Amino acid sequence: MAHVTLTRLLLVRHAEVEVRYHKIFGGRIDMNLSPRGHDQAALLAKFLHTRKLDAVYASPMKRVQQTLAPYLKNGAPVQTVVPDLREVDFGDWTGLNWEQVSQKFQLLTHEWLEHIERGMAPNGETGPQFRARVEPALRGIIKKHPGKTVGIFCHGGVIRMILSILLEIPLPRTNMFEIEYAGATQIALYPERAEIELLNFAPWRDAPHFT
Repeated sequence: MAHVTLTRLLLVRHAEVEVRYHKIFGGRIDMNLSPRGHDQAALLAKFLHTRKLDAVYASPMKRVQQTLAPYLKNGAPVQTVVPDLREVDFGDWTGLNWEQVSQKFQLLTHEWLEHIERGMAPNGETGPQFRARVEPALRGIIKKHPGKTVGIFCHGGVIRMILSILLEIPLPRTNMFEIEYAGATQIALYPERAEIELLNFAPWRDAPHFT
């Protein structure tokens, strides 16, 4: 059997954000990390330095850039900032918490992925619009780095969209996956399929004494 050189993507969500933005639809709000988030980012950097990344791509948003900063300080690849990796635009939901969205728009907020897919957030991105933004960026990254391991630092919604694209499942079905703050998920790209090799590993939670 011929040896297959796999391309791997390490998908990393930003660390915890400021407390005032917890449990709201943040989306395009350019928020900072919380003190706990900075601690999570430091542990994440230690974990990342045990894995060889050939390239790093990142959202320009502050919460991602602040998460990435500790890793970039010590021998990491130079990052390429990709504006299309920014978080989904929640439109009129932006800044509201789940209860407010439920009351104002008469929606079941635990079904938010279904609502986004169907374009039910007024003035926000629909699922197809979100995919049309993320997929070309994703495909370009994959094409540029065959056989390499690439870090993509972004947001929970973007990671869900990437999983939807690569695993060929509807976006709402990604609700089966937890996407934790400062968590990492690795996908191996075979010619005929994508395979999850690491799912939602958060060093601060799963290996808090990581060195």
